[in-house]
Amino acid sequence: MESIYILIPISIILAFVIGYFFWWSGKSGQFDDLEGPGHRILMDDDKPPQQTKPADTPPADSDTTPRP
Repeated sequence: MESIYILIPISIILAFVIGYFFWWSGKSGQFDDLEGPGHRILMDDDKPPQQTKPADTPPADSDTTPRP
């Protein structure tokens, strides 16, 4: 019975904390666009990303070691 005196205030405080964070997330725009990320992941890019090589690396087929 004594544990109920601890559990009820803790549960009320926890309910207010959860309610505050839910209210804060609604005010900050977390729930504005729920479908956008799902549609964005399905969109294909028009051009594939181009891989560029750094300019200071020698070509792979050239031999840079000196020969005797």
